[in-house]
Amino acid sequence: MSKYKPLWKYLKMHGQDVYVLSYADIKGILGFDLDHAFLNYKKEAKDFGYEVGKISLKNKTVTFRKI
Repeated sequence: MSKYKPLWKYLKMHGQDVYVLSYADIKGILGFDLDHAFLNYKKEAKDFGYEVGKISLKNKTVTFRKI
């Protein structure tokens, strides 16, 4: 199981069209900080009906869109 699966399940469970989650929000869901490995795992979001959009290092947010 991917360490990011709880995040993908969270997105699917709440079912919004667009999410803009802060790094802190994501840490609250996952229990750990985002790391560089996220870039390798972001494609898994499609299995749960979402895609990873903009990752803002400046604002420390990640945008997810329903597909």
